[in-house]
Amino acid sequence: MDEAKAFADGHDVSAVMVVQHGTVVAEWGDTSKPMELASIRKSLLDSLIGIAVARHQIDLGSTLQQSGIDDKPPSLSDQERQATVRMLLEARSGIYHPALYETEAMAARRPQRFSHAPGTFWYYNNWDFNALGTIYEKATGTSIYDAFEDEIARKIGMQDYDPHAQHKVRGRASVHPAYTFRMSTRDLARFALLFLDGGRWNGQEIVPQQWVGDSTTPYSDADHGFGYGYLWWTADRPPPATDASANAFRLPTGAYFAWGAGGQYAFVIPQEDLVIVERTDRDLPLKSPRLHEVANLIGLIRQAEPFKR
Repeated sequence: MDEAKAFADGHDVSAVMVVQHGTVVAEWGDTSKPMELASIRKSLLDSLIGIAVARHQIDLGSTLQQSGIDDKPPSLSDQERQATVRMLLEARSGIYHPALYETEAMAARRPQRFSHAPGTFWYYNNWDFNALGTIYEKATGTSIYDAFEDEIARKIGMQDYDPHAQHKVRGRASVHPAYTFRMSTRDLARFALLFLDGGRWNGQEIVPQQWVGDSTTPYSDADHGFGYGYLWWTADRPPPATDASANAFRLPTGAYFAWGAGGQYAFVIPQEDLVIVERTDRDLPLKSPRLHEVANLIGLIRQAEPFKR
């Protein structure tokens, strides 16, 4: 573990927390500072959508047309409006309208408009993710940040989450804002542990267990040799590409993770009853570790006693 910490310190990692069997077994850096989560925000929204689906507030089979979802001109076509909520969760909407909070790389990789029918092609698409935020708030009548406080943060004992410290990114490209989050490392570890325990906390169901399983099942071959479920990355990939040995982290079967730009990761490894959270503070002029460097760090942690088996 000393080797893992030294590696992290040499690669601008700001905070790490390791939880096994429900106990914090390693922690360093400022784990109480709320930092920008970047795309981990999507996995947070996934938990809220699962609760809303169980309450019959959201129907995964509803189309955007039925949900009253459109965007700024050039507006959605009739075909695009046939995309369902489930397709957005899977990043398979086929809607390549400009979106807010995209990186330059995402915008450059965005397929041409109308190039894929809904449900036929996976693309890591901020339009899908942002529109899901609109769908959630419209269906429940509650802001994402307040809902997360009431439905998740308070119930699992988050220590640093403040709904008033969050803000949405708005702009000219789209009517659907990006719901950015700031969260501490220790609070993110609690969220990951909630999913590791099948959506339960101290015996109480917070997120439906079926939803946790559905969200972390791979439906698409995704970037870097991973799979993609509902707003979660998975170590497994859907058939026939079942060989997960090619992915960068070489995680055990059934592992999954939330991933955000700039060095934001929350790994859930059910086989080892293990959660690993790694953060780089985006408020500081730090160079976040590259993917293979994060893989090295996770490997060092998993090889350390008492984690390895």
